Amino acid sequence: MTFLGRFARNRGALIGLLVLALIIAAAIAAPTLYPTSPWRMVSRPFMAPFALDRFPLGTDALGRDVASGLMHGARVSLLIGLVSTLVALLIGVPLGAVAGYFGGVVDDLAMRFTELFQTVPSFALAIIIVAILQPSIYSIVLAIAIVSWPPVTRLVRGEVLSLRSRDYVHAAITVGQRTPRIIFGQVLPNTIAPIIVMASLMIASAILLESSLSFLGLGDPNLMTWGYMVGAGRTRLIDAWWISFFPGLAIFLAVLALNLVGEGLSDALNPRLAREGR
Repeated sequence: MTFLGRFARNRGALIGLLVLALIIAAAIAAPTLYPTSPWRMVSRPFMAPFALDRFPLGTDALGRDVASGLMHGARVSLLIGLVSTLVALLIGVPLGAVAGYFGGVVDDLAMRFTELFQTVPSFALAIIIVAILQPSIYSIVLAIAIVSWPPVTRLVRGEVLSLRSRDYVHAAITVGQRTPRIIFGQVLPNTIAPIIVMASLMIASAILLESSLSFLGLGDPNLMTWGYMVGAGRTRLIDAWWISFFPGLAIFLAVLALNLVGEGLSDALNPRLAREGR
């Protein structure tokens, strides 16, 4: 059975992929459907959902369109989640590969360095970094990447430790291939499957972390985000529930969808399940 066939057998993964596709479509369509700034006050405050066709999700405490903020916020959340995950992979994958391949002192030093970043809770460390660097999209991406790369390093190290003794690695050493070529050309390609699965889960965690920072007022002040919207409406949950409910629902669906897709990728890329599906 092919990869797509194994992935399609997981209904949860298909549902997650559909939800994720809708969120991506909303992010892409945001400038077309809502060309004006989501910060613009367009109507009277606290307009309930569906009171007017122009504002299907109502307005917030300042008369801003909740639907506009929701769609523009999707762009920010997806962008931060994707970029911060890529940065974390660029740090964690090479470090884990080097530590696992060489072992010994190199491995010990790399693991002690990794543990240094894991001694502080990730959310607290992210708050400290953003507060020091001043809230902006760049400091948020950097903070999320810094707290996200240690698990990647440990994952890649474990995979490389199990692969470095394989016959094809010994054959590459025998024919005189250089160490960087062996690591990046022979060993790392065989760790792609678990890295892809972990990356999907990391994007979900990054979206949740960014939303938490924005909720606390540490988001980029120039960008409308889901976390900011939830925080802006938290004092009016009784009489204006929609201000926080819709962005909160968007965060929940995005994180759930990415986790479902990650689970589906894990099943589809699992060699044991692939053999059983034949």
